[in-house]
Amino acid sequence: MAEILAVSVAGLVKTYSARSAPARSGSRRAGRQGLAPGPAASACGDQARPPSPGGRVRAVDNLSLSVPVGSVTALLGPNGAGKTTTVEICEGFRRADEGEVRVLGRDPIADAIALRPRVGVMLQAGGMYPGARAEEMLRLVAAHHRDPLDPTALLDRLDLVDSASTPFRRLSGGQQQRLSLAMAVVGRPELVFLDEPTAGLDVAGRRTTWELIEELRAAGVTVVLTTHAMDEAERLSDQVVIINHGRVVAAGSPAELTRGGAEGQLRFRAPVGLELGKLLLALPDGTTATEGPAGHYLVEGTVDPQLLAAVTAWCAGNGVLAEDLRVEQRTLEDVFVELTGSELRP
Repeated sequence: MAEILAVSVAGLVKTYSARSAPARSGSRRAGRQGLAPGPAASACGDQARPPSPGGRVRAVDNLSLSVPVGSVTALLGPNGAGKTTTVEICEGFRRADEGEVRVLGRDPIADAIALRPRVGVMLQAGGMYPGARAEEMLRLVAAHHRDPLDPTALLDRLDLVDSASTPFRRLSGGQQQRLSLAMAVVGRPELVFLDEPTAGLDVAGRRTTWELIEELRAAGVTVVLTTHAMDEAERLSDQVVIINHGRVVAAGSPAELTRGGAEGQLRFRAPVGLELGKLLLALPDGTTATEGPAGHYLVEGTVDPQLLAAVTAWCAGNGVLAEDLRVEQRTLEDVFVELTGSELRP
């Protein structure tokens, strides 16, 4: 039986002229509303890569992905990878140059009116009236839906009751994030796009947001989120899609992505610039040691108690504290670094 998809993207291509390519910290002009109800919205775009000889920047390059109904899918990628542009096309904010996109079986631009009550969108920035109070904003969005959640209960759920009468521009960054999340889910969407939902939140705010996302999945809601937090992706996601240079370079569950490729490897973190030549002198013949990215070390060879003891003894003898030492085991961050050559940073 074919898997039912909430989002299907095939052969997606999006290019910009070198001048108009979206900057990482820039914002899209408020205008067409895409799938987000309420005020016109804007969001941060991908950082432009160097233009091709033709003067065009290829932000998305023949990208394909699918999101099963009822799942949580995390999109990971370095700044400028193309993930924000991809999501904005799925949301109906941008038009693709090539390829096919279906959201809940429909075209996100041609069928925007039909999709709008069914899809929630949380943007990184924009889409708010600066002078409107938090509760007013939430009730405005709720009014666009037939059977919304109770705004008062949602404000309480996200610890915004005390801020309900505060104008948006006077809310803290964390409060603005939580209000944006509330506005994305108040309409009881079937599918919700969340752009870095925990950025700027404290520990309690992150935990509350994670719990809400888990509750959405339990209720059958499909969640697509972008994040720079590896622990967030590993905890919440049924599927992780890693995007680099406008293409999908890996996709699968966190367990699938981290399962293989670690045989004969010992990994640890330590200060940058260890003298690996001296470390190798203390290790068995045939062992190799590399650093990359900075402060991340990989020792490859026959992994046994003797190798582990030799590495830790050398570190201790040189006043080095080896942290996060792992034997024949990769994390999602290890996979990301290997595939993209960079650490995931906001």
